[in-house]
Amino acid sequence: MGRIKVHEFTTLDGVIGAPLWTLDYGFTDQLGAEIGGLMSSCTAILLGRTTFQEFAPAWSGRTAEDDPGAPFFNESPKYVVSGTLETADWNNSTIIGRYDADTIRGLKARVDGDLYVSGSGTLVRALLADGLLDELHLFVYPLAVGEGPRLFPANGPRRALSLAGCTGLDNGVVHLTYAPEAPVTG
Repeated sequence: MGRIKVHEFTTLDGVIGAPLWTLDYGFTDQLGAEIGGLMSSCTAILLGRTTFQEFAPAWSGRTAEDDPGAPFFNESPKYVVSGTLETADWNNSTIIGRYDADTIRGLKARVDGDLYVSGSGTLVRALLADGLLDELHLFVYPLAVGEGPRLFPANGPRRALSLAGCTGLDNGVVHLTYAPEAPVTG
């Protein structure tokens, strides 16, 4: 059975949406190596609709010469969680319908290797709630932006995570790896 490995860029105050602020810190070789390391066991990609619609045009025209991650994004099977998307024209993409925990469990069982998730905040929150997320990789940027969507909203449930790794990167970003634990009550 494959694992679900999530990668999120986030600010110190927890904002994950439209991370254009990452550009100020550069995409260094060390950052690339960290992301590449977490992707190395992944053989498929799982995305929410919004992230899929952002990634498809951004990645489909890139080659390995443009970006070493291009072959992974363009050639890997991609599974899109959406109840509204009617077509998924990006190479090897399949719409699996609205979020359903049993469908995701079946996908984890079917895929030979791990599933990689980037962005897709709504999907990731659901995976966490249903205990389907296996690794959470947060790349924490040293700034606060005040407003924007958060992975853990203020009114969300209390959640315990177990630190599995921590690496400071050369551009000031910290890579935190967590393994989710059962929700804490009280």
